[in-house]
Amino acid sequence: MQTARIEEVVGEFVNLKRAGSNLKGLSPFTDEKTPSFVVSPAKQIFKCFSSGKGGTVVTFLMEKEHYSYPEALRWLADKYGIQIPEDKPATPEELAAISERESLYIINEFAKDHFIKNLHETDEGKKIGLSYFLERGIKPEIIEKFQLGYCLNKSDGFTKEAIDKGYKLEYLEKVGLTKTKEDRSFDFFRGRVMFPIHSVSGRVLGFGGRTLSSEKKIAKYFNSPESIIYNKSQILYGLYFAKGDIIKYDECYLCEGYTDVISMFQAGKQNVVASSGTALTPDQIRLIKRYTSNITILYDGDAAGIKASFRGIDLILEEGMNVKVVLFPEGEDPDSYAKAVSPVELEAYIEEHKQDFISFKADILLSDDEDDPIKRSGLIKDIVQSVALIPDQITRNVYVQSIAQRFDIGEDVLTAELIRNRKDHIAQKKNAPEFREIPVQKTSVDQAQTAQKEGAKKEIDHCEYDLMRVLVKYGPNVIELDQINEKGALEKIETTVAELIQHELFEDELTFEEPLFQKMYEIINNALNENGFLKPSFFMSLDDQHIVKYVSEIEMSDQEISHKWFTKYKIHTNTEGDKIKQATLGAVYAFKMSKVQGRIHEIQQTLRDEEVDMDEEAMNDLLAEHVALDQVRKAISEKLGRIVLR
Repeated sequence: MQTARIEEVVGEFVNLKRAGSNLKGLSPFTDEKTPSFVVSPAKQIFKCFSSGKGGTVVTFLMEKEHYSYPEALRWLADKYGIQIPEDKPATPEELAAISERESLYIINEFAKDHFIKNLHETDEGKKIGLSYFLERGIKPEIIEKFQLGYCLNKSDGFTKEAIDKGYKLEYLEKVGLTKTKEDRSFDFFRGRVMFPIHSVSGRVLGFGGRTLSSEKKIAKYFNSPESIIYNKSQILYGLYFAKGDIIKYDECYLCEGYTDVISMFQAGKQNVVASSGTALTPDQIRLIKRYTSNITILYDGDAAGIKASFRGIDLILEEGMNVKVVLFPEGEDPDSYAKAVSPVELEAYIEEHKQDFISFKADILLSDDEDDPIKRSGLIKDIVQSVALIPDQITRNVYVQSIAQRFDIGEDVLTAELIRNRKDHIAQKKNAPEFREIPVQKTSVDQAQTAQKEGAKKEIDHCEYDLMRVLVKYGPNVIELDQINEKGALEKIETTVAELIQHELFEDELTFEEPLFQKMYEIINNALNENGFLKPSFFMSLDDQHIVKYVSEIEMSDQEISHKWFTKYKIHTNTEGDKIKQATLGAVYAFKMSKVQGRIHEIQQTLRDEEVDMDEEAMNDLLAEHVALDQVRKAISEKLGRIVLR
């Protein structure tokens, strides 16, 4: 993190332009027209004002690429050529496994470059492979982006070159690039155009190869076999290129084949992936769920194929995701339709023909038999079975209302059927029984008390936020305080902001209610007990991204205007940093006041509550505490009144 420059990393994803001492660009997290994404090279943090996200370079990679914390660090290590030490020495077996895995990645990378070179630099590649892509309407820049290539139609042209370069035949066979029969090795993908299949981070895991031969005996597509780096059920074609737009638009388009993805991408719909001809799996759905909860499935007009895909819709619902369906005109698929119309027309068609799965199933299964009661009954049961898979109760209830309206059937009947299906589903999963929570209607008195309580909670939240802000920003700063010594004389003493706050909270036995702030306070406390003082940069290097986000918000909001005012008007403006003592005491007293008022509110609520069984002694104790707290509140108010921050 000391080596990484946030402006360099973010610059790979966002077009940044200079704006004073900062850099600005369009948010990579939302679809905005006016730049609100700010990077501070001086503080090495970013803030996206349209989405609220902020933090360090690691936070950015975690938010943008959905990496885990270790994955983000490894990405930075790779970029800046830094070796990451392992926690413990690897065993010989582990080292061998790592070596084999890396070898397979390296071979796939070599193969990708080899096939690209064939496509653009050989006569056969240009005449057959490149002309095929261009005739299919794929633009050169898209061919380059998706790293499309061609395997020459020679028995072992690729295999020989790979072995000549020092790659092991054993590994070539493991990734499926080479096949061996009766001591003869040959290229598995010979004579095919090549589609590299990438991991989420962009590494080549395998290939899809399409034949250009018209012979019916030859399979149209070959795919790499599964290996230790390639598991088909856990991979989505195009996700590496689509993940940014999936996050940005909070939606993923799902289609079937390689060319569907490429044509949709070329037409401007870049948040699109494919299951690559395999049936949709739970792992693939969860992979999408890392980036969005909204899936729109794009189907061609093949009715048989559509009916077979209903299982995939159920899997999506079971993961608690929202699913919509778009059916293209008969004879069209995402690939052909995206090429036949303009991007604007494609966008319009998708938005106009999006259906929820209830309408979609009804349209497909009923068609002309809308009035057949047996078919209607079977369809309703089928749809209710799908709804029963949804984990969220409110979502299930909303769908029940929709089904009732669509088929003119009572909600109570549907609910009974839903409960039966739900029980069966839970029994199959061997989970604990589901408990339904019935909301209690609140009276106007309850609502007023709730509003009061929420108001008090907000006040405490604000004061805790501000005290922690001061503690983080100015903790090591030295301030001078007045103190009466043992002889009764007034003297000046020096202390730090952090030590003063620690002392004040310890004396009154106060803690933070917000778990994040309490965690930060314990970290600061431990450092103080060992005579250590923590700066904001310490918190920014932690793996807890909630802490990082909070501290980065503090840092980014501290955009001092004094420089701008002085440059433009030659006027010096005082900042909070010029009055650290007042800012610290103000935050401490406000924090204490919020705690006192919170406790007073609790006492008042208890005394008002008629259901509380309390003896006279307990009531007197509460009244005495109330009186004492009132005195404390007045004393703190006087202190706060003497602290002028502006």
